[in-house]
Amino acid sequence: MAKMAVMEGSHAIAEAAKVCRPAVVSAYPITPQTHIVEDISQMIANGDLTNCEYVRTESEFSAASVIQGAQAAGARTFSATASQGALLMYEVLFSIAGMRLPCVLAMANRAVSSPINIWNDHQDAISARDSGWIQIWAEDNQEAADMIIQAYKIGEDPRVMLPVMVNMDGFLITHLYEPVETYDQKMVDEFLPPYNPQYKLDPKQPVTMGALAQPEYYTEARYMVHNAQIRAKEVIEEVAAEFGKKFGRYKGGLIDTYKMEGAKIALVAMGSIIGTMKDAVDEMREAGVPVGIVKIRSYRPFPVEALRAALKEAEIVCVLDRNISLGGEGAVFTDLKGALYNASHSPTMLGFIIGLGGRDTTVEDIKNIVKKAQAKLGGERVSELEWYKLDVEILPEGI
Repeated sequence: MAKMAVMEGSHAIAEAAKVCRPAVVSAYPITPQTHIVEDISQMIANGDLTNCEYVRTESEFSAASVIQGAQAAGARTFSATASQGALLMYEVLFSIAGMRLPCVLAMANRAVSSPINIWNDHQDAISARDSGWIQIWAEDNQEAADMIIQAYKIGEDPRVMLPVMVNMDGFLITHLYEPVETYDQKMVDEFLPPYNPQYKLDPKQPVTMGALAQPEYYTEARYMVHNAQIRAKEVIEEVAAEFGKKFGRYKGGLIDTYKMEGAKIALVAMGSIIGTMKDAVDEMREAGVPVGIVKIRSYRPFPVEALRAALKEAEIVCVLDRNISLGGEGAVFTDLKGALYNASHSPTMLGFIIGLGGRDTTVEDIKNIVKKAQAKLGGERVSELEWYKLDVEILPEGI
């Protein structure tokens, strides 16, 4: 029976993976995801997770390759990674998606080198946004765990058949202790049926996977992956609603909104920063500031239609990106500008690069960003893109 328990985010994620009954788990440790695969290893040793092969690999490239091969053979799989580990997986991530293998990967989001930094931002996952993996983003421990279960149901849907990356902020979720409702195995089994692949590597019914595609076929192969991503929008909404009905928790489908009724100023972000933003918005709303939040849960597929609907009455939109496309701007900022370009309503937009490498973003920081939006609405000149809290004092002269 499900019950409430205070647990570390990593343990909650491992518990969620366990009740999904993976047949193969691949593991290579990297901070801050290590506790996830450690906990699963302990579950197997204790007999809490049975009929599961735990494969210790020598690198993240191999960890990704293991789940690719196992999934191709018809097994439900799980792995976890972060930062440089995700970058080492990069080649295999594209291959998994192209082969339409619905693996599930927990991404404990962390900054990438160089310089070396073990703290949180979103650069690891953002750098893989074009790999073909569905990307969903969690706000807190409970949502991260719930998303693991939803990820299998989304990816394994015959309309989709794509891998799913569940993103959770490193340390801010993975190492944080919060109350989490645990899972009843029977309820999860009713929600998530056994994996039944449409095709698999089977000597009795041979198929070819990952073959060479000449120019006459390659475009169509990529189009099929793209089309599956588009179809996944409907499936993500359906699965979130079904999960809410079954388990009593619904935190949005493709997106979620918070106090957007009558909001002239909209804050858009994804990940654990949403909790801080909610505290700031509560205080500002009490002070009469018309501000609300749009949380992106699904970054890929990008929820163009849902975002257009959510922002149709906003006069100005502030996008808070925990990443940077170097030489450009924040990735979410770019995507959202494109989404709203041909919309019937196109609000003013401001982009903010925040929280890189674990730099704190506080309630006061959110309020200051809203003040900049108010200044822009009041006719003042405000930069379209700002590296928020950039310490110019430590920059070399002339930079």
